[in-house]
Amino acid sequence: MTQVLHRPPVRTGPVRLAAERVRLAYDDRVVVDDLDLELTEGSFTAIVGPNGCGKSTLLRALGRLMRPQAGRVLLDGRAIARTPTREVARVLGLLPQTPTAPEGLTVADLVARGRHPHQSWLRQWSRDDEAVVAEALAWTDLSDLADRPVDELSGGQRQRAWISMALAQGTDLLLLDEPTTYLDLSHQIDVLDLVFRLHADRGRTVVVVLHDLNLAARYAQRLVAMKDGALVASGTPAEVLTERLLADVFDLEARVIPDPVAGTPMVVPVRRLR
Repeated sequence: MTQVLHRPPVRTGPVRLAAERVRLAYDDRVVVDDLDLELTEGSFTAIVGPNGCGKSTLLRALGRLMRPQAGRVLLDGRAIARTPTREVARVLGLLPQTPTAPEGLTVADLVARGRHPHQSWLRQWSRDDEAVVAEALAWTDLSDLADRPVDELSGGQRQRAWISMALAQGTDLLLLDEPTTYLDLSHQIDVLDLVFRLHADRGRTVVVVLHDLNLAARYAQRLVAMKDGALVASGTPAEVLTERLLADVFDLEARVIPDPVAGTPMVVPVRRLR
C-alpha cells in the first residue's frame, strides 16, 4: 500500500535564509542575476528549473560555498559572508550533488564528522557526541552498517549516510543539491521520505534542488522556479506548476492533473515545444 505523506501545517515563521539582489558568476559568465529569495523557518522548498538555469549555483551561494559578485546572502538577518565558518556550520548543513568520502572511511566515521563544528580544543569528543551519532545512525536505519566503508554502500545507502551526517551536525537548515541523482525510483522515494521526515518530525528547514517536478510537488510545500538565472515563479506546487509555466520555463507542452495518490499537481508531458 502506498504511503500518503502527512504534511505539517504551513507556517509563516521568521526568515532564516535570504538572498538579496544576488548576482553569481564564474569569471565573466553571469549565472544568476538580481535574484531575491526568502526561506522561512520550518519550510520545505524545492528549487526547480531546466538544466543550466542556476539552481545549484544559487544553492552554493546560500550555503556560503560561493561569494556573490553583487548583493548578499543573509543567515538569520546577518551577512553570511561575515559570519564565522564554525558558527555557520552549527546552523546550516549543505549536501552537494555528488559528495565524496575518503577511501575506506566507515559510515560511523562519516557521521561523526558532523560533530566537528561543535568541538574545539576546549571541547573534545564526548559521550554526548557519541549518543548523537548513534541516534543519527538509528534514525536513518544505518546502525547495522556503521562499520561498513562508505564506498561499499549502494547509492541509496550512501545518500542516507550523508543525510545522517547532516543530522548529527544538528543544523536547523538543510540544503540538498539533487539528492536523488543516479538513484532508481524506489531509492529516490526512500531518500525523499527521509528528508521529509526531517522536516515534518524534526522541524528542519529544508531547501532541495530537484529535477523531477512530480516528486518536487509531492514533497515540498513551496516551489521556486528558475529560468536563465532568474526567479520566475514562487508559491505552492499548485500555484507554480501550471501548463503555461511549463511551456515558458521548460519549453514543454504538458497537462497538469491531480496526483492520484497525493492530490498534488502531476505533470504529464505531451511534447517538447522547440
